[in-house]
Amino acid sequence: MGLTARIVLGLVFLVSGATKLVDRDWPRSAAAFGVPAPLARLLPVVALALGAALVPGLGGTWAVVAAAGLLVAFTVVIAVRLVGGDDRPECACFGAWSSRPISWRTVGRNGGLLVIAGVAVSSI
Repeated sequence: MGLTARIVLGLVFLVSGATKLVDRDWPRSAAAFGVPAPLARLLPVVALALGAALVPGLGGTWAVVAAAGLLVAFTVVIAVRLVGGDDRPECACFGAWSSRPISWRTVGRNGGLLVIAGVAVSSI
């Protein structure tokens, strides 16, 4: 079960990174969240690197923990924006493929991915 969880998590990060790289609007979407431009350029590369490490099992626990940490950070930012009543910028977590305003559903999806990360790390 842990192997499957790690591969699923890795594939999610690979798709996320790849779709951000090809999305011309990704920098604008990231800026709407307040992400500095240098970090916005780095995030797709980090997602791809994590996915590339997770799928074949490279990096062991560290890759899973790093992926979970990134998910926690994104989830906290989204939840804070929702609770604060701020505008609801697009969630471009998967580039143009998923450009919809953030919602509690976005938080729930990330929570599900965190459960998968938990399964992956517990089996290492």
